Amino acid sequence: MQTRELGRSGLKVSAIGLGCMGMTGIYGPSDDHEALATLNHALDRGVNFFDTSDAYGPFTNERLIAQVLKARRNEVVIATKFGHEIRSDGSRAGGVNGRPEYVRQCCEGSLQRLGVDHIDLYYQHRVDKTVPIEDTVGAMAELVKQGKVRYLGLSEASAATIRRAHAVHPIAALQTEYSLWCREVEEHILPTVRALGIGFVAYSPLGRGFLTGQLNRLEDLGPNDRRRAHPRFFADNFRRNLAIVAGLKEMAAAKAVAPAQLALAWVLAQGNDIVPIPGTKRRAHLDQNIAAMDIHLSSDERARLETIAPVGVTAGERYPDDAMRAIDR
Repeated sequence: MQTRELGRSGLKVSAIGLGCMGMTGIYGPSDDHEALATLNHALDRGVNFFDTSDAYGPFTNERLIAQVLKARRNEVVIATKFGHEIRSDGSRAGGVNGRPEYVRQCCEGSLQRLGVDHIDLYYQHRVDKTVPIEDTVGAMAELVKQGKVRYLGLSEASAATIRRAHAVHPIAALQTEYSLWCREVEEHILPTVRALGIGFVAYSPLGRGFLTGQLNRLEDLGPNDRRRAHPRFFADNFRRNLAIVAGLKEMAAAKAVAPAQLALAWVLAQGNDIVPIPGTKRRAHLDQNIAAMDIHLSSDERARLETIAPVGVTAGERYPDDAMRAIDR
């Protein structure tokens, strides 16, 4: 398994990680047996970077992963997140909470649910715009001093916030959406993290499954699939965005690879400081994703992908309005 270092942090992880959110029912029905088999298979294949959050479920995703960590903790770089305000009973309070006391509370909860004595990479899931980032990261830094967390991360933070946070305590990684159909980070975010020596973790590198080429109609999504609330999956936008997939499918067929593999190969080719974490809950899809690391893209092929999915081509916002307002921009 190839590895990559997250910026200049010293934290090395598998070149492709595993996004675990979908294993607990976010995108349609889940199967704990297959999810656990997928987690173990990932470790067997050398994928050691697992990504979860207290918000996934809430809480159930961390508890699922704990079943694997119990026997294989030393093989895993476990990343989890806090920030979405969740009550102790698992109900969502709404909004984002970055207050120091909430940081400490969330960390204790995640440690307990995961069944570990430390978290390898602890992210603020969303920036609380009502709390100075210095206060939030200061509380996170205390967790490092206490040995409860090894490295700190941010998710969906602006360039200005990243700089302020990094001045308080080194930020090892920024996690933000990045794929062929979501390239906004290229203007300000990627240059900022690279200048500061911060690694970049690309979530949803397959466009929430859209870039796999397996979604051809809106009806392919189950009635409770959360993607139905995302503007890019609204009927008109869905049809317009199929043009991106059509180009991807054509190029993938010519190269004798799957569209998902081509999309992942593009993300991997954007720099050795970028680690994509495609989500899957099935072993077969995991194997397909791993194989993307062996795909070489020539300069001509990369240029063609730029024409298939240029910046700004995607129809629709990537989140519903309330979720977009919560993003630090």
